[in-house]
Amino acid sequence: MDRSVLIAIIVGALQGVFEWLPISSEGNLTLILAWLGESPQQAVAFALFLHLGTAFSATAYYRHEIATELGTLRTWRPGVALQDEYMQTTFLGIATLVSGGVGVSAYLLLAEIVSALTGGTIVIGIGGLLILTGIFQRLSTSVERASPATPTLWEAVLVGIAQGLAILPGISRSGSTTGVLLLRGYAAPTSFRLSFLLSIPAAIGGGLLAFLDTGLPGLSLSSGLIALLTAAIVGYLTIDALMRIVNRVAFWVVCLGLGSLAILGGGLLL
Repeated sequence: MDRSVLIAIIVGALQGVFEWLPISSEGNLTLILAWLGESPQQAVAFALFLHLGTAFSATAYYRHEIATELGTLRTWRPGVALQDEYMQTTFLGIATLVSGGVGVSAYLLLAEIVSALTGGTIVIGIGGLLILTGIFQRLSTSVERASPATPTLWEAVLVGIAQGLAILPGISRSGSTTGVLLLRGYAAPTSFRLSFLLSIPAAIGGGLLAFLDTGLPGLSLSSGLIALLTAAIVGYLTIDALMRIVNRVAFWVVCLGLGSLAILGGGLLL
């Protein structure tokens, strides 16, 4: 089997698993691709591109919730935006717009950083962000949750900022967005549901942004499609089981461990 096809299958399958865990799929895939010999620029772009695959998985998994939101959107008007039956739709819309603005700015900053730093320094940076992700998760899981009935505009802005910053490898998108909601008092199931509904437009936007900016660096079109298909299939098959695991495993410890290993490995590359 051609090496590029094998790499596409491996990283596509890993994306299909990592996306549902609060450990930064982008950060860990970037580290794996760098270990496999890809340049930092190629690794970051490919990791972002693969989010398109799991966006399809999340769309299929949440198809009923998406249909409900689209039905609500047909009767949504600014005058009723803050009413309880429309507030979730308003929340998702505002959080998506905020995350888009923050995400584009963070992506431009990321491109500058990746082009200016060496591979070892980038690996150390990802490790540091993984450790910060773990610390934030630990703080968020220690809060007593009352699960508010409906989200607020302020929470939409906070979650949007958190999701936008998660375009930086090492910051977990699901970990940061669910963490914000947990800190605001939401129960874990509600936090994960809102987080993954928000992930769909964010993943599509991030994947397309990376593709339009860099294409498929180091990959043929066929290998890229194989990676996307693998990520989509594995993501759909694993999302339900992995979301149950998330409620039982202290992933903040995993992030601290992975971050520490990345810092150690990056130091050896300097």
